[in-house]
Parts: sequence; structure tokens; C-alpha cells
Amino acid sequence: MTGPQVAVLVPVHDQSAWLPRALDGLLAQEVSDWEAVVLDDGSPDPSAVTAVVTALGDPRVRLVAWPDNRGLGATLNAGLDAAAAPVVAYLPADDVWAPDHLTALLGALEDPAVALARSGLTEPADTPYAQLVQVAHRRTAHRWTERAELEADDLDRLHWSQVSAAGRTADTGRVTCTWTRHPGQRSRAIRESSDGGLNVFRSRYRVAQPLRFASTDSGEVDEVARYARFRDRAYAEPDGLSVLIVGELAFNPERVLALRERGHRLTGLWTSDGLGDSTVGPLPFGHVPDLDRDRWRDEVTRLRPDVIWAQLNWRAVPFAHAVRDAFPGVPFVWHFKEAPQRSMVRGEWPLLADLVTGADACLLATAEERDWFAGALRGRVDPARLGVLDGDLLKRDWLDAPLSPKLSDADGEPHTVLVGRPAGLDAGWLVDLARRGVHTHLYGRVRAPGPTGSWTSWLDEALAAAPDHVHLHPAVGPEDWVRELSQYDAGWLHRSSSDNGGDLRRASWDDLNSPARLPVCLAAGLPLLQPDHPGSLVSVARVLREDGTGLFHRSPDDVADALAGELATRSGGRAALAVRERYTFDAHADRLVELFGSIAR
Repeated sequence: MTGPQVAVLVPVHDQSAWLPRALDGLLAQEVSDWEAVVLDDGSPDPSAVTAVVTALGDPRVRLVAWPDNRGLGATLNAGLDAAAAPVVAYLPADDVWAPDHLTALLGALEDPAVALARSGLTEPADTPYAQLVQVAHRRTAHRWTERAELEADDLDRLHWSQVSAAGRTADTGRVTCTWTRHPGQRSRAIRESSDGGLNVFRSRYRVAQPLRFASTDSGEVDEVARYARFRDRAYAEPDGLSVLIVGELAFNPERVLALRERGHRLTGLWTSDGLGDSTVGPLPFGHVPDLDRDRWRDEVTRLRPDVIWAQLNWRAVPFAHAVRDAFPGVPFVWHFKEAPQRSMVRGEWPLLADLVTGADACLLATAEERDWFAGALRGRVDPARLGVLDGDLLKRDWLDAPLSPKLSDADGEPHTVLVGRPAGLDAGWLVDLARRGVHTHLYGRVRAPGPTGSWTSWLDEALAAAPDHVHLHPAVGPEDWVRELSQYDAGWLHRSSSDNGGDLRRASWDDLNSPARLPVCLAAGLPLLQPDHPGSLVSVARVLREDGTGLFHRSPDDVADALAGELATRSGGRAALAVRERYTFDAHADRLVELFGSIAR
């Protein structure tokens, strides 16, 4: 007696509402010689998954479940272990098969030279790799890549390329399945173009360990290597304040360890509505345990923190407000970086205003932002309770790296660098600079909506017109900032306009903000290229003039002239190295602790 011909793996996490539809499509298959394993990867509603499988009443369908999310790779490997059929097919709980799906796939696999068969989708997935629901393949000794090695949206990297190496890939030529687009998809949690990213993924699946993470929208991050120095560090038992960090930490999250180094106990309570670059816990560098966000009121009551330190950007406002409302008796510091204008657009200005006016102390990113809030909330807020501390300052540890030789010392031409989104740059600007001998090096391009992904509309044009002066590089992490970026002559800040005429009431987001790339470039000893806005109040322009670290411009000729002066004198670079310690979080940690102590009860 032979066993089933096809093993159908049905991964599910928090998708029980979709599962009956998927299993109905399975039961309707023309091919009936299959075994199916529903793989519940730590769903928050496990009883619902169990109920669906039990109600099915089909002995060909089994359930394998575990309480904690292990990731797609481990889930599918558990399915391979639980089933024995020689052909493996995939039916994610949120997708659907047409009745002839298995028929078409098995037909393609009748050719012994074919290792992997792929059907067509009713709606294209717009990815370079096949989706799970499309594929059936011969069972091989290969395993799915698991979370400890890599989390990625690219299924070629996780498994398909290994399987297909054993033979040919064949398309069935038929559309027999539906890949369902919805916000809960795993790939959307990974891809920045779908409002996902590393920290969205971490939050959704509550990943406790540092990640090796790859997104086809933005490249790779190895948190295991990046944060090893912090995870392995031993701290004395804390004997200072108990500080509850609420919200998200955006960039440079390891900065908070400066407080742990000073003997204070840190605990995290994170928003579930973050962005891919808005860091949430479990924090990959350790030493900051989390509270259970599903029971956060009970958890905060049990913790009894000395102070709540809520932060950082507009996405955190609603959750920070909820925590403040729930615990009005706990000393509360609201630390806000950007952007009140965004809160207004979202209809959350009343919540932000309540946070600023109701907090025991409020810290803003810049003096201009502080003065903006003091004016916008005149009569409601005591200006003496408003302080200034940029919330995205880097950890001082990253400065301990050697500087690299300048590229310009070798070729005599100025080399500039842009880290992150190319705010205000376009093909015409880069080509005009190239004509003047100025190189532009772009790091960390991300395919995402809005300004972050604006480069997709003009980058090819710039590369074609100035291939010798426009250069592309993968994202560079903090462990390499000093070594990698110090080879350049200047860094780009946002190329934005300002027409507030000296009136803060007319100030824009960019007028008030301090870009996160500012301390990064200063760490590498780079002066900053900044538009000149005579008559306007622009925070970063004021700071650059005070520090002597700005190269101001209004045209490509201005840029070329300013860079020529910098190459001749290196005065901006020397000024950057002179002030870079001040742009670390560690330099301000004692002042922050003093603030916490002054309001703790």
C-alpha cells in the first residue's frame, strides 16, 4: 500500500479567519491523493485554528501547533518532518487553490527533469520570486532557511533556489491559484514598499532574538554581528531609577544603554503601530526587558516605574497618550523628535498637545521646535518644562573606529555622500554637480512610498548621464559609519526650501527638525552640505553655523565652490571632529538622568 502522492503544507499565523476558505479549496481538488498538515506557528488565536481543523473532520488534514512564533522556515521544516509524500505543495492559510491546481502542478512534474513546478496567479505578486501558493516540488534533502540564519521575503533565497538546483523549473501555463493581498501578509511586514521593514516584522511576530534580515526593498541587516558587543556586555545589578521606555526608539536605539551603564533599570513597552525604521522591542542588543503589550496596564502596575520616558516620533503619539492617561500619577517625560505637522494631518494634534502640556517634562529635538511648541501652546504649557535633546543621537561606542584616507586625496575631485533617503536630490541636480567634477555617493536606497523612495523615478537617468560621478552603495550600519563615510569630503543633509521669513508659526517639518544623518556624518568627520535660506529660521542651519560644520549653497556652483574650499583647508572636517562627541547620546545621559530624578516621586 502506497502513501499519499502530495504533502500539502498549510502555514498559519494569526490568520484563522482565512483558513476555512483555503481548506475548502484543498478539499475541492481534482486530485484527492494528498495529506495536509496545518502548521500553527504561534498564532495568538490557537483555539480558532483548532476549531477550523476539527470542524473539517477529514483525516487527511492534521494540525501541528506550538505556542511561540518560530518563523516561516522552521514552520515549513516542521511540515516536511510531519509529512512523507514525495511531492510537496504549499497552501498558506490566506491563499486559495482552484480545483485543478494540483492537477496542473503534478502534470508539470511528470517530466523527471523538472524539480519545481510553478502555476500562474490570478493577480501578479510583483515579486521576482514565486509565492508559496504557486509552487510544488519534488521532496529533496534541502531544508528551509530558518530564522537564526536569515529572515527574508525572497523565497528564492530561503528555499526555491536550492530545490531548483536539482532540476528544471517548469511553468504549468495555467492560472490555478490566488495570492491574497492584505495587510497581514508576512511579505508586507518585511517590505518597506508595503509600510513594513525590520521593526514592523519584529513587532508583528514578537521576535526575541537579534535578526539577520533581508528585504528586497532595502538590503540586509545583521543585528547578530552589529549588537554582539552590547549583548555580551555585563552590567552590575541596577541600583538607580526604574525607567519605563514607552513608544519606539527610531534610529540608534542602543543609545538607551548609556542609562543602563549608569546603574538604572530599563524596561520597554512598545507601540504596535511603528515603521520599519522605528525600533521596537524585543531590543536586539538586550538588557532592556519588555512588558507584555497585550496586558500592559497590569504590567505597568506591577512594575511601578519611577518614571515613564515616552518617545519618539508622530507614530508613537496615540500609544504614549494612552499610557499617560492610564497612569496619571507616574512621573512622565514626553520626548518628541518629529513632526507636529504630521500629527496635524493625521488628526492627532489634540493628543500631541495633551502630551506636551500634561507631561512633567517635555524634551524636543531642537531649540526651534521647543519655541514652536511654546508658541503653539501658549497659555497651556509652562516654557520652563520644555527642554532640548535630540532623540536620535548615536551611541558613543561607534566613534571608536579609525578614519579612512580621503578619495579626493587620490583623484583631486570632491566626493560627497548621502546616507538614507535622497531628500531633495534629483537627476538634474546630480548631473549638474557631475559636470562640475563633484561625485555623489548614495547609500541605503529603500523602495518605499513617499520621499524615501523618490529616487526610483530619477536614479537610472542620473546613472546614465553621469556614470563616473554617481555611485551606488548598500546601506552602511553604525559599526562602519566612521570607517566607510570618512573617505568622503562632505555629507548631504535635506535639500529642502524654507520660506518662513523668520516666523516660526510658518515653519515646516524640515525647518524644525534635526536630521538623523547629522550626527552620523559628524561622527565620520564630515562637514554638511546645507541649503542657504537667508531670512528664514532653520534649526540645522543655525547649528551648522555655530559649529562651523556647514557648507552652504544655493546652486551647483555654490556646492562646487564650497567643496573646493573644503579640500583646500579641511576646516569643516576639523570642526566636525571637534564637535562630534557632543552629538552622542552619552554626552547628555547625565543631564537626562538628572531630569528624571527631579520629577521622580
